[in-house]
Amino acid sequence: MKTVITYGTFDLFHVGHVNLLQRARALGDRLIVGVSTDEFNLNEKGKTTIVPFEHRVKVLESCRYVDQVIPEHNWRQKESDIKKYDVDIFVIGDDWQGKFDELKSCCDVIYLPRTRNISSTAIKQAMAVIEQLNKELN
Repeated sequence: MKTVITYGTFDLFHVGHVNLLQRARALGDRLIVGVSTDEFNLNEKGKTTIVPFEHRVKVLESCRYVDQVIPEHNWRQKESDIKKYDVDIFVIGDDWQGKFDELKSCCDVIYLPRTRNISSTAIKQAMAVIEQLNKELN
């Protein structure tokens, strides 16, 4: 059995997330998803999520491509997770190209292309513009 793992925040779950999970799951028999905790996002990534950690976990657990969801507490846990869950393939978006090559000593590392014209950041930026326009109109 081939086990695949990926990580992310998965805030404002969208079609780009679905595409990543679908392609990651197609690479193996089992997909584990590490979800960045709110504390990790704030303290180490410097960003605030809109959707709380527990809700993001629940959304991912309901996705048919996902077999297991685990919390991501820090950048350094990936190697220990790969060993703990006997992972064969680590998958992440190609915007991280080369950043996780050190994991190649533990498993295969694959950088998948992102879905064009969609990201949680872009959605948040659009929401901010809409909010500002509404303020100006009122």
